[in-house]
Amino acid sequence: MGSRQPSPSTAAAAKPRHHEVLLGKYELGRLLGRGTFAKVYLARSVSDGTDVAVKILDKAEMVETGMADSVLTEVAAMRRLSHPNILKLHEVLATRSKIFLVMEHAPGGDLLGRVARRRLPEHASRRYFHQLVSALHYCHARGVAHRDVKPQNLLLDRDGNLKVSDFGLAALPDRLRDGLLLTACGTPAYTAPEVFRRKGYDGAAADAWSCGVILFVLLAGSLPFDDANLAVMYRRIHRRDYELPPWISPPARRLLVRLLDPNPDTRMTIANLFDHPWLKRSLSLDSQLDNLSPPPLTAAHAMNAFDIISLSSGLDLSPFFDDAKAKKERRFTSTHTIDKIMDTIQLTGSKLGLVVETEKSAATAVEGLWLCALSGGVGGTIAASAGGDETAARLQSATPPPPPPNSAGRT
Repeated sequence: MGSRQPSPSTAAAAKPRHHEVLLGKYELGRLLGRGTFAKVYLARSVSDGTDVAVKILDKAEMVETGMADSVLTEVAAMRRLSHPNILKLHEVLATRSKIFLVMEHAPGGDLLGRVARRRLPEHASRRYFHQLVSALHYCHARGVAHRDVKPQNLLLDRDGNLKVSDFGLAALPDRLRDGLLLTACGTPAYTAPEVFRRKGYDGAAADAWSCGVILFVLLAGSLPFDDANLAVMYRRIHRRDYELPPWISPPARRLLVRLLDPNPDTRMTIANLFDHPWLKRSLSLDSQLDNLSPPPLTAAHAMNAFDIISLSSGLDLSPFFDDAKAKKERRFTSTHTIDKIMDTIQLTGSKLGLVVETEKSAATAVEGLWLCALSGGVGGTIAASAGGDETAARLQSATPPPPPPNSAGRT
């Protein structure tokens, strides 16, 4: 049967005109995406200029295709949820022929776009996974099971934070029978095996399975179970027939085994995930790893041997220095011997055109750790002590330092 051609009025309504203002509240912009029954446009709030996403649905098509219940479910679920990692529904507007869902705009795209390019490092995977688990735990505590957790439904805001979206298949408390759900739904590659057994199932446990598949995709860059023949795929699921790549750490492996358990009664729950060592690992450290960037280099004329050697701060060893006028200082620690440190300094200094002079005197031991510090500009002094010896090296410029670069020249 041929597809029904939209009437001119319907086609015109589906494509907003340039700068069309929706009900006097939102100025519609470019098309962000389209699904089978909806289109999503970028829009700007007329009152405060905030960017939002507007999902436009045709009432007649919703009724004809039986999607009205799904839209009502999505609205009901999102209205009761308010969490930093759940896409916010601002308001619902309607005309005689259209429904408009005004939602938070997530300009970072979806998680599928991130993992499609390459698998993510473990610290980045942990950050996304923690945000997903936090959002789903919040949903479950309020009686909402998502039931369609997949990368396409996990959006990213401008700061890279995850936002769970698309609650069209969500289950609310009034859908339960004896505490269980009966409707089979979801995307097969991410859906728990018990969902398709035509028996009652726990929506929260099904979401936990989907989390396991998501985590596998983040860490491995591929699906654990993927086959066009669903019967074959679910046989593999029940046999736990999947392969963990060698680069996945042992704690993450143990977590995946607990989540990809085909038995929902023994599968790890979302609530228990927070106590797992892999997820409890310092997220603040992971955040620091995400934000690491090389320190800015100073101008070439101000660099010396120690600017290259010492990249980390150590202890305040200012008493080591005789030059009270020194304004620049670098401190670091090393487990190498003093001879090794001085050899490295001499080699680096010679490459920079510096003359290295050393002298030794008595000092106290500091538990086998060499404490080093330097002061000076183009030239400088380093002092290192441990094991009863103190060594000082003075670096002096063998040639005059180069003039500073012309600020108007090329960079």
